[in-house]
Amino acid sequence: QVQVVESGGGLVQPGGSLRLSCVASGSILSINSMCWYRQAPGKQRELVATITSGGRTNYADSVKGRFTISRDNARNTAYLQMNSLKPEDTAVYYCNVDLYGSRWARKNTWGQGTQVTVSS
Repeated sequence: QVQVVESGGGLVQPGGSLRLSCVASGSILSINSMCWYRQAPGKQRELVATITSGGRTNYADSVKGRFTISRDNARNTAYLQMNSLKPEDTAVYYCNVDLYGSRWARKNTWGQGTQVTVSS
């Protein structure tokens, strides 16, 4: 089994910063990519940022220049540094991990989500 746990969410003022963490654990042989998604109330879940095993990154247009995704391979951890936060960034942020698990089965595993609220 594989577990994915996000942390670091909270309440911040517009213009502030937060750093989210995503830790994968369990029966993992290798990780292909890690992604951050977000979902605001009444809206579709959207892809925010992706980082591959080789360190290549992609971002949604709405967060380019403000958010940075990174990873620590030794700890199976991904981070999302969020700067210049706006009220429209308010959402539950989810981590998705594309990996090979037991017997090299390819899996996508989701975390439980962490709430980010941007408000004065």
